[in-house]
This record gives sequence, C-alpha cells and structure tokens, in this order.
Amino acid sequence: MAGLWRSYQALMTRYPWSVQIVTAGSLVGVGDVVSQQLIERRGLAHHNVRRTARMMSIGFFFVGPVIGSWYKVLDRLVVGGSKSAAMKKMLVDQLCFAPCFLGAFLGISGALNGLTVEENIVKLKRDYTDALISNYYLWPPVQIANFYFIPLHYRLAVVQIVAVAWNSYLTWKANKM
Repeated sequence: MAGLWRSYQALMTRYPWSVQIVTAGSLVGVGDVVSQQLIERRGLAHHNVRRTARMMSIGFFFVGPVIGSWYKVLDRLVVGGSKSAAMKKMLVDQLCFAPCFLGAFLGISGALNGLTVEENIVKLKRDYTDALISNYYLWPPVQIANFYFIPLHYRLAVVQIVAVAWNSYLTWKANKM
C-alpha cells in the first residue's frame, strides 16, 4: 500500500493535471458502482455498465477538469494557509461554486441519460434542493480541513476519496427517474 501511495505521489508530481482527471473519473465510476450495488441493490447481473461508463465520462470530462481548475482559481482568490484563509475558501467554495457545480452535474447527467430539456428541468426542480442541502451537511468540514492541511495538487484527490460516498449518493440522485 505504501508503494502504491509513493507511485501515486510520483505521478502527481510529474503529471498533476492528468492524474487528477483520471482519479476523478475513476472515483465517480466507483461511486456509481457503490450506488448500483449497495444503495439500489441491483446485483451484478443487473448492473448497468453503460450508466457507470456515462458517470465515469462525467468524472473525466467535467468533474476532474472543473474542480481541479476551481481549486487553482480559489487558491489565487484567497491566498494563504491560515485558519481564516481556509474558512474563507470553504465559504467561497460552498456558497459560490457548489450550487453551480451541482446544478451543472445534475443537468449533464440528465442530458446524458436522454432526458429532454423539459424533463431535465423537472428533475432539477425535484432533486437540486435536496442535493444542495445534503452537500452542506458533508462538505464544509471536509473543505475546511482540505484547504487548511492539504497542498493544492492533492486537494482534488482528498475530495474524491471523500466523494466516493458523495458520488454514490449523487449518482443515485442523478439517475433516479
């Protein structure tokens, strides 16, 4: 396990952007597998592999690049590693970024699931507030710790590890018709 972590660190040092994106896509996929197997209890015979692939593609092409870029922007907006800087980063993240990100994630998921614009709007009206409230229960303490203790190029990985549970919820919510 220690060797795996050292390999991951070496890759993060050499290819931070690529590793962040691959990590995000992979862990969104893991979240979908957990959602289908533990929350929805589909069993392996009824596992929707296409859905997992769709969710992974959202992770690779949306979650990884957007969150990775956001953390770079946020680090420039709020400079420093103090407790107050971590609190400011968390507030900006949760009040400005999270609501937009969740809406976009749910909208993209709906579009990739074949929903019409009208169906997607209805789904967003139904699920968005619940997802945002759930977000506020989980992410503020995680983000304060993340912004205070974790170096910039590891933040997406920390978030994605915690996000396996969050992604399980979010993929269930995004794919609940």
